[in-house]
Amino acid sequence: MDPGFLEMLDELRHRCDFPFVINSGYRSPEHSIENKKEKPGTHAQGIAADVRVFSGLQKHILLKEAFDMGFTGIGIANTYIHIDTRDSTPVVWTY
Repeated sequence: MDPGFLEMLDELRHRCDFPFVINSGYRSPEHSIENKKEKPGTHAQGIAADVRVFSGLQKHILLKEAFDMGFTGIGIANTYIHIDTRDSTPVVWTY
């Protein structure tokens, strides 16, 4: 994992003030999900995590703080939020 990303993730956890359960962090480029992609994604670069959320309030808090901190990739799913620090154009998507 990228040390700068881990520092941001820890700061995000601190700001959110609830425990983070990481569903997915680093994935090898050979991982079944990464292997299907044209090129390995942000998880394989060590700059992404999927954080489990247990309520709409946790989603709201995490999203607000992630935007405020400058995370550049945010994916919103029912039970988790993907965050990353990609160098390309900032994006938000839903699963």
